Amino acid sequence: MISPARPPARRIAALLAGTIALVLTATGCGGKTGAGSAPGKVTSITALDYYTDESEHSQWGEVLNSCGKSAGVRVEQTSVPGASLVPKVLQRASSRTLPDLLMLDNPDLQQIAQTGALTPLGQYGVDSGGYAKGILSAGTYNGKVYGLAPYVSTIALFYNEDMLAKAGVAVPRTWDELKTAAARLTRPGRYGMAVDANATFEGTWQFLPFLWSNGGDERHLDTPQAAQALQLWVDLVRSGSMSKSVLNWTQADVHDQFAAGRTAMMINGPWRIPALDKDKNLHWGVAPIPVPRTGQTAVTPLGGEVWTLPQNASRARQEKAARVLACLNSSSTMLALAEQHFTVPSRPAVAAQYAEQVPSMAAFAKSVEAARSRTGELGVRWPKAATGMYTAIQSALTGEQTPQEALRHAQRIATSN
Repeated sequence: MISPARPPARRIAALLAGTIALVLTATGCGGKTGAGSAPGKVTSITALDYYTDESEHSQWGEVLNSCGKSAGVRVEQTSVPGASLVPKVLQRASSRTLPDLLMLDNPDLQQIAQTGALTPLGQYGVDSGGYAKGILSAGTYNGKVYGLAPYVSTIALFYNEDMLAKAGVAVPRTWDELKTAAARLTRPGRYGMAVDANATFEGTWQFLPFLWSNGGDERHLDTPQAAQALQLWVDLVRSGSMSKSVLNWTQADVHDQFAAGRTAMMINGPWRIPALDKDKNLHWGVAPIPVPRTGQTAVTPLGGEVWTLPQNASRARQEKAARVLACLNSSSTMLALAEQHFTVPSRPAVAAQYAEQVPSMAAFAKSVEAARSRTGELGVRWPKAATGMYTAIQSALTGEQTPQEALRHAQRIATSN
């Protein structure tokens, strides 16, 4: 397939600089500051994120400073490891030393908003219109929007075009087609299908499209719909179409198996595209994750980060931070960032434009339209349900329990105190 081209850094900078002023005015963040504020005295604000990878840290630093320049401030960016971010935020919230801008993985927003550490974005006129319902839900707590995502990600079905063509197999659209295709594609040294089923939230993340698309619900895991979804994975492993090693694979491991030709299909995210494109002999495609029955739409989970405004005694600083946040979530910035990171712009109108420009992202853009926030139903109780799910996956795929038994245990974990 044709490799989607990354835009030059100068093009991204130009896109940002050319529209920032218009965006700030349109969002209501470019006018006068509030009473008692002293915008002339605010020359810099702070931002905290988990972009510790050098290239990603630098890329985000450039975007933050571009938006900060139009807001009249310098943005001092600090990045910490992902596992350290929430503990650090909770610690700094108790001592009232939070940054002016805070990035959070979207499932973590509920926990932080519950503490009262964040400011509703509506207080500063930040525009939250035009977002997909699921994306807006990810940044909402108790009916108020606390965070907005410039872009999101989700997962889809990658397939090896040459392997499917040689086996005479069509891209599967339903569960029955998936099982048939995986069986026909399996041969010595190669499995037909691969997923990440490890005992972490990553395993739960990959299972969610199968649970949700079948009408399953994280509030009630011990249902026939949930058991049917888990049975599909069990059937793939028992038939030999999927390796039992998926119990230990990460999404990176799944990618490696696919890239090496040891699996013909995999579930993974768009962040794998740059690496896949490096192998010019690997011909691959992307399609929505198969659904239980023809005519259904896959319901996938939303990944990505939201930007928030922590509580701050200085209204002047918050106004500046709000202007930068509005710029980060402008349509032009969304598009530039999506091109740079292989993600999906959070506004459907922008995502549609992006999908036309980058065909390999079309399946992801389509899936995002119906995608759901992981915390949309359970809020701060989501981690327990997620733990219950990956525990059930492990028990069922190893044969220790039937899917029904494993999910009854998962429900007990999800509702435990």
